[in-house]
Amino acid sequence: MGAVEAVDLQSQTVVPEDDPEQLAPVLSFLHAHERRSESTATPTYALVGVNEHERIEVPETVHRVLVQVVAALRAGKAVTIAPQSMTLTTQQAADLLGVSRPTVVRLITTGELPADRVGNRHKLLLDDVLAYRDARRQRQYAALEATSVDVDPDDSPEVIRAELKTARAAVGARRRAASSR
Repeated sequence: MGAVEAVDLQSQTVVPEDDPEQLAPVLSFLHAHERRSESTATPTYALVGVNEHERIEVPETVHRVLVQVVAALRAGKAVTIAPQSMTLTTQQAADLLGVSRPTVVRLITTGELPADRVGNRHKLLLDDVLAYRDARRQRQYAALEATSVDVDPDDSPEVIRAELKTARAAVGARRRAASSR
């Protein structure tokens, strides 16, 4: 069994080395290769072993992941690699969305998040969860935009508070109207 076949496909978090500057040459190489690949030639990416003839080409997506991993480690951040199946449990969906499992169950019950029932468990498609997450973000951005108020430095705090109160009331009214549909 080769080294790649023996890799455990469990979630792993890699913590940066004591000296993140050791990754600087790797990041520099990856960026230089990206700059060179903007020419007319089709770029190829490869992993090279210790021996001269140990070389295997890798897809561009793997190269992009490597660039992100090295940049994050160099910045002193931990990196988590988590293989994902195409279907998720309610707990996995909750972790992805940053909410509790009961919240995901409520979203399924209300029809906001599609899921298939397998026995007494729900299975969600990864694409559906990601689409819900994107839609939720858009709603959050819209709510933030709706509550934003142009503040004039010359306005008194009471005037600013009144404008914010009016904006929050408008958002609340829209939310109530949407939930009554």
